[in-house]
Amino acid sequence: MNILFAEDDDLLRNSLTFYLKNNGFNVTSVSNGLEVKDQLKNTPFDLIITDLNMPFFGGMEVINFVRNELKSSAPIIVLTSFGVEKAELDAFEIGASEFISKPFSPSVLKARIDKLLSKRTV
Repeated sequence: MNILFAEDDDLLRNSLTFYLKNNGFNVTSVSNGLEVKDQLKNTPFDLIITDLNMPFFGGMEVINFVRNELKSSAPIIVLTSFGVEKAELDAFEIGASEFISKPFSPSVLKARIDKLLSKRTV
């Protein structure tokens, strides 16, 4: 399974990329919204994980791009350090599949990824 992971925090991005790769996923990690767009235009991904706030454009714009421009139904998990209910509701309204507030356990992230990907293969 191919995952696109967009996170501007280098430590979090590197550690979660390592964790996910060790759990059998192919992970492409990027640090900003422009890199997200470049990757999505050229490569199909089974799942997208995006931070809400990143340079150039953030998670909401990523969701919008995936759903409205690419017309993709790939699951999208939104990560944020802001546990704001409105942001979570807005993300779901425009097409997010999951919303996870930081800090979180990598095993919880993996469980949510497994759940979303199992729905796609049924």
